[in-house]
Amino acid sequence: MYMIQDSEKKSGLVIRSIGGLYTVESPDGLYECKPRGVFRKNGQTVYVGDNVFFSGENIITEILPRKNFIIRPPLANLDQLFFIVSVCEPSPNLTLLDKFIAIAEYKKIKPVVVITKVDLDIYENIYNIYSGAGIEVRVIDYNDKSSVTSLYDEMKDKISAFTGNTGAGKSTLLNAIDSGLNLATGEISKKLGRGRHTTRHAQLYKLENKGYIADTPGFSTFETNKYDIIKKDELSSCFTEFRDFAQKCRFKDCSHTKEKGCAVIEAVNAGIISASRHESYCQMYEEAKNIKDWEL
Repeated sequence: MYMIQDSEKKSGLVIRSIGGLYTVESPDGLYECKPRGVFRKNGQTVYVGDNVFFSGENIITEILPRKNFIIRPPLANLDQLFFIVSVCEPSPNLTLLDKFIAIAEYKKIKPVVVITKVDLDIYENIYNIYSGAGIEVRVIDYNDKSSVTSLYDEMKDKISAFTGNTGAGKSTLLNAIDSGLNLATGEISKKLGRGRHTTRHAQLYKLENKGYIADTPGFSTFETNKYDIIKKDELSSCFTEFRDFAQKCRFKDCSHTKEKGCAVIEAVNAGIISASRHESYCQMYEEAKNIKDWEL
């Protein structure tokens, strides 16, 4: 986080946005700020997670460069995105999960798959698919406190966000990670900005280890293009397990969907790359082919 103080301007981290007001955390306290009017004219929007400068009049005067951002909810400078996946109730939608993981990779946000409700059904298939793809996978077992503690430790000094299917156990996990929330699970989403009447409200919640977490809407409720659009030529690089094999394809412009001599397809047939991951890729590739230039 950028922290510069002088007599005329201060710097800090935007931790909350609601109703056109932004709460900025600075070394000497919290400030309720408004953005400069010129931001809207220039098409600029302040996001939660932004590092900013603000004046003595509590006006945000400058948004410092972002390393990434997502649109819904508006969050910037994420270090990692935790995908909460339950083994059942609800059953996991791996195609949708793969789409969001690809977007995280595209935006240079570390994806972490977190498997919950492991006491209700087997989880090894999900674990093997994603760990085999080179993606970090965490298994949460509430009978083993270390599984929660290690996840908490991974958030130290980082900005993280949680997402996943509604009902997958995000709120329960957030409460287990930081008892400071001290709320019933049904109330946690309101604390983190997901109340029924605050869909435009985004907030980072500060952990005792100086990390920050944000909750996001259940990703079964909207389309992935609300986050970003990945061009077909850039898609394969968002599937980490494809990268080494893609370089060995017969044709440089191989789509990795059906070509003869495709090393990626050969790896799928050999069981090295998960068939379900490749199916998700092919579906995304077909969707990307149909994107019009004006949509990019």
